[in-house]
Amino acid sequence: MKIVKIILAIIVVALYAYQLMTGSVELMPYSMLFLAAILLITGLEELQKDRKGVFLTYAVVSLFLCVVSILGFLMD
Repeated sequence: MKIVKIILAIIVVALYAYQLMTGSVELMPYSMLFLAAILLITGLEELQKDRKGVFLTYAVVSLFLCVVSILGFLMD
């Protein structure tokens, strides 16, 4: 899971860097979707450590980012 999280983090940083340099916001839903995936994976790691409260926080924020990302896809 650690490798997947690192790959997703590199993708998120690259997308946000591209958006920052170009001033374009067309890729924002993709960035938020990948960020939601990172948060979900981090939450699952916390669940494995029996830290259910932290997992719940990560899961709620991840779900919120997924909903906002889907709305971003639909508005284009």
